[in-house]
Amino acid sequence: MVEKTAHEYKEIVARCKTLFEKKTRDYGTAWRILRLSSITDQIFIKAQRIRSIQEKGTQKVDDPVADEFVAIINYCIMALIQMRLPADAPLEMSFEALEPLYDGAATETFELLQNKNHDYGEAWRDMRVTSITDIILMKLLRVKQIEDNQGKTLVSEGVKANYQDMINYAVFAMILSKA
Repeated sequence: MVEKTAHEYKEIVARCKTLFEKKTRDYGTAWRILRLSSITDQIFIKAQRIRSIQEKGTQKVDDPVADEFVAIINYCIMALIQMRLPADAPLEMSFEALEPLYDGAATETFELLQNKNHDYGEAWRDMRVTSITDIILMKLLRVKQIEDNQGKTLVSEGVKANYQDMINYAVFAMILSKA
């Protein structure tokens, strides 16, 4: 089962990266102007839309829910990239310059998944996608609280770990819904 998860995970992240590349080539890196708190709010909007559709059972905008999970993954990776870049990094960057940063964030997050999967025994496979959405929203509220506290925590994981968890949960939701 672990090999199956690795394969499914890598397929989804490859799909996300392909979209990231295409959008980077279309729009450049306009997202670089965003502060981390703004990226967090973008992720919140996506997760809230997913929950709203799940609760209502219908949607009026034709964008598939799976695309919202892709957006959550890519925004989280953008946040991880922003955290790694020095303050004086240029706003406009080529995809070729960003690709190793994207791959590094994705690889580090996948390694975290493997470690957690080892300990938890792939318990996520028995979860409901609606519960995964709620967990993503909870993690977003945690990140917002940490951001509001200027990054200070007493015992909690920082924002990086929460972004990584959101990536992994979004991938789980896509695997479970076969998106």
